[in-house]
Amino acid sequence: MKSITFSNGDKMPVVGLGTWKSKPGEVYQAVLWAIESGYRHIDCAAIYENEKEVGNALQKAFNDGLVKREELFITSKLWNSNHRLDDVVPALKKTLKDLRLEYLDLYLIHWPVSFKQGVSFAQTREEFFTYRDVPLVQTWEGMEEAKMMGLVKHIGVSNFNIAKLEEVIKSCQFGPEMNQVEMHPFLPQDKLVNFCKANGILMTAYSPLGSGDRAASSKKSNEPSLLDNNIVKELASKHMASPAQILISYSVQRNIAVIPKSVNRERIIQNLASIEINLDESDMEKLANIGIAYRFIDGSFFTGAQSPYKLTDLWEK
Repeated sequence: MKSITFSNGDKMPVVGLGTWKSKPGEVYQAVLWAIESGYRHIDCAAIYENEKEVGNALQKAFNDGLVKREELFITSKLWNSNHRLDDVVPALKKTLKDLRLEYLDLYLIHWPVSFKQGVSFAQTREEFFTYRDVPLVQTWEGMEEAKMMGLVKHIGVSNFNIAKLEEVIKSCQFGPEMNQVEMHPFLPQDKLVNFCKANGILMTAYSPLGSGDRAASSKKSNEPSLLDNNIVKELASKHMASPAQILISYSVQRNIAVIPKSVNRERIIQNLASIEINLDESDMEKLANIGIAYRFIDGSFFTGAQSPYKLTDLWEK
């Protein structure tokens, strides 16, 4: 299994199973199929509301001798309602209890956006904290505390732009080790990738296939399709692969971890097999010049009229 390597030598398998949008009743079987197929990296989050079921699948895999805990790399994420210093470790402990684990391999701040305790999705101004109320460095201090307690081996962030990363780096004891962001040929994130590389921060690509299965309410009527793109289909034909496999291989070739989600057994197997596809320089150049720039997860659900946050708090200007 190809992997990317943390500064201390720990390895993270480059292809993982994403569990966002995997419904309870489906994710249990998906995790078991993934482990049986050879996946050793599972990406989770508290807000996905399926960690208990993922935990049951992991426990079954351990009990059945499919895999040992130390052979798996498990990631989860701190939700926006637990950004205060005193809330970080309890939130992680709840995730560990749900996943039935003693430690995580990686824990990420899910978004640089803060809600009041107990709010799953802030709608009114009163439900948000501002950066003045809860500075990002306070949340990061909680992440460092979790690492020092041995509850997690590596800590990082998700959906952080360069300015937010710099804010954390300036005042941290341990720097962020990972930044998980949307990434694919329509959104290569070159500037952010270069910054992370220069600062020893690894990267994970989410929604590598364009997240076509997300709620219709969060889609625009004219959004482009990654899987139906002519260049992607041309490369799929060249490599005798599926368009999805080309899009997964795109991140692997860049030495960026990638976490495609599926609850379909055949696609779970196919997604992992993307590691075997070697896109050459001309293939990567075609994808780099695809001619479409598009962000599928635009973050506008956090920046409505009653929110203290702006899109510039999330993405590069």
